[in-house]
Amino acid sequence: MATVPCPTCQRPVEWSEAAPFRPFCSERCKLIDLGAWIMEKHVIQGDEEPGIGGEDDEGPTVPPRH
Repeated sequence: MATVPCPTCQRPVEWSEAAPFRPFCSERCKLIDLGAWIMEKHVIQGDEEPGIGGEDDEGPTVPPRH
């Protein structure tokens, strides 16, 4: 059976139905990883969308009323 390293602790995890938390070795490692995403220790790099959260962001544009 194929094994993969647990993303949190690097222990080998069997990639099968016998490992319910795969790719993690345990619920603990799964929750540690989730916490890292919540605390923004893990990020997916990408282009920042213009006008969202930038220093020059003036907020939403409201159309004039007639």
